[in-house]
Amino acid sequence: MRALLLFLSLAGAAPTQEQPAKIDFDRQVRPILSDNCYHCHGPDGKQRKADLRLDTKEGAFGKLGDVFPFVPGKPGESEAIRRITSKDHDEMMPPPKSNRKLTPLQIATLKRWVEEGAPWKGHWAFTAPERPVLPKIRNARNPVDAFILARLEQEGLAPSPGADKVTLLRRVSLDLTGLPPTPAEVDAFLADAAPDAYEKQVDRLLNSPRYGEHLAWPWLSAARYSDTNGYQGDGTRTMWPWRDWVIDAFNRNMPFDQFTLEQLAGDLLPNPTVPQRVATGFNRNHMLNGEGGRIAEESRVDYVADRVETTGTVWLGLTIGCARCHDHKYDPFTQKEFYQLFAFYNNLPESGGVDKRSSANPVMELPTADQAEKIAAQKQKLAEVEARSKDHEQKLRAEQPKWEEEAAKTADKLPKNIAEILKTAETQRDEKKARELTDYYLGLDAGRKKLIDEQDKAKKAVKAAEDAVTLVMVMEERPKPRETFLLVRGAYDKFGDKVTANVPASLPPLPKDAPPNRLALARWIVDPANPLTARVTVNRFWQQFFGAGIVRTIEDFGTQGQRPTHPELLDWLATEFIRTGWDVKALVKLLVTSATYRQTSKVTPGLLEKDPENRLLARAPRYRLSSAAIRDQALSAAGLLVEKVGGPGVKTYQPAGIWEEMTFNIIRFQQDKGEALWRRSLYVFWRRTVGPANLFDSMPRQVCTVRASRTNTPLHALTLLNDVTYVEAARALGQRMMKEGGGTPKERITLAFRLAAARTPTDRELEILARRYDALLERYSKDKEAALKLLKAGESKRDESLDPVQHAACAAIASVILNLDEVITKE
Repeated sequence: MRALLLFLSLAGAAPTQEQPAKIDFDRQVRPILSDNCYHCHGPDGKQRKADLRLDTKEGAFGKLGDVFPFVPGKPGESEAIRRITSKDHDEMMPPPKSNRKLTPLQIATLKRWVEEGAPWKGHWAFTAPERPVLPKIRNARNPVDAFILARLEQEGLAPSPGADKVTLLRRVSLDLTGLPPTPAEVDAFLADAAPDAYEKQVDRLLNSPRYGEHLAWPWLSAARYSDTNGYQGDGTRTMWPWRDWVIDAFNRNMPFDQFTLEQLAGDLLPNPTVPQRVATGFNRNHMLNGEGGRIAEESRVDYVADRVETTGTVWLGLTIGCARCHDHKYDPFTQKEFYQLFAFYNNLPESGGVDKRSSANPVMELPTADQAEKIAAQKQKLAEVEARSKDHEQKLRAEQPKWEEEAAKTADKLPKNIAEILKTAETQRDEKKARELTDYYLGLDAGRKKLIDEQDKAKKAVKAAEDAVTLVMVMEERPKPRETFLLVRGAYDKFGDKVTANVPASLPPLPKDAPPNRLALARWIVDPANPLTARVTVNRFWQQFFGAGIVRTIEDFGTQGQRPTHPELLDWLATEFIRTGWDVKALVKLLVTSATYRQTSKVTPGLLEKDPENRLLARAPRYRLSSAAIRDQALSAAGLLVEKVGGPGVKTYQPAGIWEEMTFNIIRFQQDKGEALWRRSLYVFWRRTVGPANLFDSMPRQVCTVRASRTNTPLHALTLLNDVTYVEAARALGQRMMKEGGGTPKERITLAFRLAAARTPTDRELEILARRYDALLERYSKDKEAALKLLKAGESKRDESLDPVQHAACAAIASVILNLDEVITKE
C-alpha cells in the first residue's frame, strides 16, 4: 500500500491522507484535465467542442452561455463539476462514447480543488526555472544529495550505504567511458587512501579519449545517425565526419550552448570554419528517399518536418510533430506555429532527391592533405595534355586547306559524303557540312587520337581522385528564401496561409532585431530565458547516469509527460548548468561524485516495497548495460579492442544473409578484415533498414529517439553465448588467462574474473568455476576436435603454442564469466 501511495504522489494523482492539505493544480489537477478533457476542450481549435477550452485559465473560468465551467470556491455552481458527476448519459462528461471515465478519486480531486478556490498555475515546464534554495541537510556531499536526502526524509526513508571501491570504480568507468577498469586501475584505486581518491579517478576518466566516444553514443541516436539513407534503396552515405565532430566536441568539453549553435547553424556563424560547417550535419542525418517512384517535393517536405520534430525532441523535450497536421491536442502549439518553425529549415537548396554518391545537396568535400595534393597533381596532368591537344589541333586545322586540295584529287577513294562536300566550294558549305568535313580530317591524324586517349585517361584519373574524397551533407541557405505555407493536413501540395519564421507564442519570443534564420533559432534555444533547453538537457544526462530521467518521459515535457520526481533538483541543475557556462564535464562530475550516485545498488525488502522503481533514489540504480557496452567490454577484457578514434564505419561479424534478405538480395554484406573487426561499437557500420545484428535494444535510427530502451528476451542470451564476436572474445580471454594468469586454474580464473567484473572472485565462486574447468578439461581431452572447433571462432590469431585442450577449457570458462549477470549489468 505504501508503494502505491508513493506512486500516486509522484504521478500527481488524487489526494490521499499522506498528501499536502492543499491541492496542487499543476501536479494533481492538470493531468486529469489533460488526459480526459483536452481532446475535445484543449488547444486544437478545429476539434474543440462547445467552444469550451479547459487548457487555459480564461477558458476554465470564463462564462460559457449562462454558466461557468469552474467557479472558485463554489463546486455547486461549476458546470464542469455538475457534468462530471452527472448520471445522465446525454450530459455526463467525458461522454460515454469517448471511452474515458473519471475515477471517484479524480472527481474528488477536482471538487476539492474548486472548494479551495481553484488556484491556477501554468504548466511547470513552460515557466522559466528559478534557482531553488538548497535544502539544509546535514552530511550532504553536494547539492544533488541535498535535494535527494530532503525528499527521502520527507518519505521516511534513508539512503543506502556507499558501494565498495571496486564496484564504484567499475560503475563510473562504464558510465564515463563505456569500458571496465583494468586490474591495474583497480589496484591503484584500492591503494589510494587519499580523501579525493575517487575524484581523481573521475578526472582521469573525464580526460580519456574514450569519454567522448561514450557520450557520443546516445547523441547519435538522438540525431538519427546512420551510414545509409534508409527506405528500400538504402544507399550508403558518408556522415561519419559529423560523428567524429561530436566525439571531439565532447572530449574538448565544448560548452553545450556552442555545441548547439554549431550543429543547428554553424554555417551561419561569422566566417564559419570547416568543422563548424561539418557540425551542421546534425540536421542532415535524416533518411533520404532515392527511389524512382517517390515524389521529390513530398520527400523534401518530409525532411524539413523531420528537422522540426528532431529539434523539438532533442532541445525542447516537446512533441512538436503532433502539430504538423492540426493544432496540438494537449500542448499550446498551433499548426501555424509548427510551420513557422518549419520556415527556419525550409531554405536549403535541396531538391528532395539524391544528387551525388547517395548524398543530397548541399554537400561539402573533405579532402585529406594527400588527397588534395593528388587531385591537384591529376588536374595539372589533365591541363598539360589538354594544352598539348589544343596546340596539336590548331596546327592540324591550319593545314586543312592543303589537305583538301590533295584530297579532292582522289575523291573517289574517300567516303561518299566527304567526297560530295569536297566538290562543294568552301563558301557554299553550310556549318553542318563544314564541321563534318573537319571532323573527318582531324580523325585521320594518329597523333590526335593518342592525345584524345591521354586526355580521357587524365579525366578519369581526376574523377577517381575526386570520388575518393569524403563527401558530407551539411546545412546551407538558398540565396533567395523559399516561401513557406501552412500545409493542410500536412500534405506537401495543399497550401494554406503563408507563414514566416517564428517561435511558439507560449514560449519566450525571439529578440525583436533577430533575423528569421536558423542562427536566431539556435540562439533562442540556448537563451537562458528559454524554460526548456537546460531542463531537457540535464534531464537527459541524468538518465545516462541514473537509468531514468528526473522527468521519465525524456521526450515529452508537455502536459502528457510525467512530472519530475524531484522538481527542485531539476531546476537547480538547469540553472547551475547555465551558471557554469553550459559546462558538460562539470555537470557530469557533479552527478557522478554525488553520494546519491555512489550508493550501493543492493536493494532491501523494505526499499523494494516502498519504492520498487527506485524513483526516490534511496539506492543506486542497477540495470543491464547497453548491448554496445556489453560488446565493448567483452572485447576489452579479451584484449582485442582497437582503441582508434574516428573514421568510416566498420563491418564486423554478423550472421549471413541479413542484408540480402532485407534488400531482396540487392545489397550484399562484405565483412571487413583485420583491426576493423574489433573497433568500438560506436564505429560499427549502421545500415538503417537493419541495424547491427548483435547490438540489440539499440534505439532505432530512422527517427530521433532519446529514451533508453531495455528489454529482456532469450535472443539476447543466445547472442551473448553464440555470436562470433562473443565466442572469439571468450577464446581470446582464455588465451590471456593462460599467458597472463599464472600456472593454476584458479589463478587463471581469477584474472578472467577481474578483467570482466573488476573484482576478485570469492572462494565459493572460484571453487564452482574450478570444478567446471576440470569437467571441461576432461571433456575436451576426449574430444579434441570439439576443442579445435571452438578455438577457430573469429579471425584474431591464436597462439598455436598453447595446448588446445587447456585453451578450449579456459575459453569456455571465459564465456561463462562474460555472461554472468553481474558482468553484463551496471551494479
